[in-house]
Amino acid sequence: MLEVLRRIVQEVSSATDLGDALRVVVARIREAMSTEVCSVYLYDSESKRYLLMATEGLKADAVGKVSLTSSQGLVGLVGSRAEPINIDNAPSHPKFHFLSETGEDPFMSFLGVPIIHNKRLMGVLVVQQRDSRQFDASEESLLVTMSAQLAGVIAHAEATGNILDLPSSEAPEPQNKPRKSARFNGAPGAPGVGLGTAYVLNPAADLSSVVDRSIEDPAEELEKFEQALESSRAEIRRLGEQLSNELSPEEMALFDVYLNMLNDNALGVEVRNRIQEGQWAQGALRQVIMQYVGHFQKMEDAYLRERATDITDLGTRILAHLQGEAGNQFDDVEMIEDCILVSEELTPGMLGEVPTSKLRGLVSVKGSSNSHVAILARAMGIPTVMGVVDLPHNQLDGREVIVDGYRGVLISRPSAELREHYQEIYDEECALQADLEVLRDEPAETLDGHRIPLWVNTGLLTDALRSLERGAEGVGLYRTEVPFMMRDRFPSEREQQQIYRQQLEMFAPSPVTMRTLDIGGDKALTYFPIEEANPFLGWRGIRVTLDHPEIFLVQIRAMMKASEGLNNLRIMLPMICSVMEVDEALHLIYRAHSEVLEEGFDIDMPEVGVMIEVPSAVFQIRELALRVDFLSVGSNDLTQYLLAVDRNNPRVADLYQTFHPAVLTALKTIADEARAVGKPVSVCGELAGNPLGCVLLMAMGYDMLSMNATNLPKVKSILRGITRDWAEKLLNQVMQIESAEIIASMIHLSLEKEGFGRIIGPGGRG
Repeated sequence: MLEVLRRIVQEVSSATDLGDALRVVVARIREAMSTEVCSVYLYDSESKRYLLMATEGLKADAVGKVSLTSSQGLVGLVGSRAEPINIDNAPSHPKFHFLSETGEDPFMSFLGVPIIHNKRLMGVLVVQQRDSRQFDASEESLLVTMSAQLAGVIAHAEATGNILDLPSSEAPEPQNKPRKSARFNGAPGAPGVGLGTAYVLNPAADLSSVVDRSIEDPAEELEKFEQALESSRAEIRRLGEQLSNELSPEEMALFDVYLNMLNDNALGVEVRNRIQEGQWAQGALRQVIMQYVGHFQKMEDAYLRERATDITDLGTRILAHLQGEAGNQFDDVEMIEDCILVSEELTPGMLGEVPTSKLRGLVSVKGSSNSHVAILARAMGIPTVMGVVDLPHNQLDGREVIVDGYRGVLISRPSAELREHYQEIYDEECALQADLEVLRDEPAETLDGHRIPLWVNTGLLTDALRSLERGAEGVGLYRTEVPFMMRDRFPSEREQQQIYRQQLEMFAPSPVTMRTLDIGGDKALTYFPIEEANPFLGWRGIRVTLDHPEIFLVQIRAMMKASEGLNNLRIMLPMICSVMEVDEALHLIYRAHSEVLEEGFDIDMPEVGVMIEVPSAVFQIRELALRVDFLSVGSNDLTQYLLAVDRNNPRVADLYQTFHPAVLTALKTIADEARAVGKPVSVCGELAGNPLGCVLLMAMGYDMLSMNATNLPKVKSILRGITRDWAEKLLNQVMQIESAEIIASMIHLSLEKEGFGRIIGPGGRG
């Protein structure tokens, strides 16, 4: 059966359109299973009917004409139950519905399986036979497997507008019927909404197509390689310069990473060695690049795997110059005004290919929210969706699309209603931000006088500037790993000191909470590889730096030296799961402070706190609090670990529930325990910046909320418009509910009644 399935999938993949694909499926399955009938019924969610779209064994003229309601017949039963139906006497079944147009009355045996894509019913695949028998397990397995393959094909057809591209004689509806919108889920890369036209950017050259070839004159090939290398360097510099007005020097370091990789003697030397051994330049380049790419692709860590993308991008750029095919792919579309840039794997270099004034959104089939391109997109304020794994990107060029960076969704061929809906979100977001600017210098104080400071989470200089513009009162989380991720080596103590000084000076005298190096899990350094079967439960956060005190001490000393004369530094330890880790870290911090004092610096001992991110820490709040000055909840990781859900995985994104009762219970426990021992506690995860979540956190007793700068004005507006007493009553109601969806709906409805509908609307949820 496996070989049969392979052949069918191969034929379906080479089909020119959906009609051809469906005809291939029914013909090949009928043959493989030796049945008399195989048919595909597609489901139209608007009319709520199943339409016969392809068949082998029923009357051919019934295709495109015969249909069933969503609850009609055995086909309707398969769809409503969303599971296979396998019976040996179909006419005797109470749900059997006779259709004379198909000529199916003699068929006794029936096996139908649903065609489902991302939880959405696409149709039903059916086989029938005259003899009375039940199809065996292997036959049922084949049909289920084939339906899963078919679901992707149908979804792709929807995305590209081919869902109705059948011959006119088979068209089930008038030709002027509006095409359906198609929705594809990914991971949020950068918040915002973008409406425009998709333009697909593919690499200028294909490394995999290069063949090996022997040469007689290595000197000539070496000269070609050196010229291509220098041209690639110039190209990267040009692309970086085109973005220089949009990015700070720290963010521009990403392009320095590219240049350093091009200047890497190891890569260059290996290519040159292979040329000198008799391989032409293109073949030598392919061999070396593929060797590096293969190494990184085998790594479990998502961030490290993405560095394979950087290497591939550089390799294709060099190859394009070797082949004389380099150049801006957008030279012939300079008139684009609303460009949604789409690629299988977006890279930082690709951003420079389109004028930023015309760039409305970014979409990448591969990658995650921690990809280099996602980091730059957030800094530039470009709505971005990453990891859209089911997207037929090569078929989207020139099509109208919408990018929803809040939810990580791409919509192809939006209906007039959807287009109007998202345009309203876009317009409302622009107007709302303008209206909320008046709150910049106002405190976040409730109507009954409860004051709660609002801080920000930063990692780039752009974040810091945006935070100050929106009234941030301090930094609750400075991600020190970002400068590490943007280099190809560990930054020196002096370099770190300069970076940290910028942040501390920018916010002084307000406090800046610097989290010590937090790598591992979904964050890694290419020059410090961490290869693990399960990185989220492995060597990450404080575990790494305690195992490498030399890295930890350098960073702590750099932080302390940077704070001289400012004294607004707070140090925070990530991924703490035991008191022993805190004791060990504190020992090193006190040692670093002594060393800095011995060097002549006049620095007060900074406050030290821990992040509560893992379940074990929730049950040791009192013990941890007695050792440190403050506590801060990383609600993102805490939710992830409590629910056992990878928040960066789009396939289980719907299981990552911010308002899950278990999460809320843990958060309230933390606040209660911290208050009992008199230690301040804050939240620096996404929940703090959620206009719905901030109300609950304030009611629980959190002393401070830290969030992204974008949502700070929204949170401040809500907190200034309610009383603490009202929030506490809402919290008491919420804590009695068992469903995350109902909890979110209750908070949403309650805030709407208080007049905050505009802020908590589709864009306002952030």
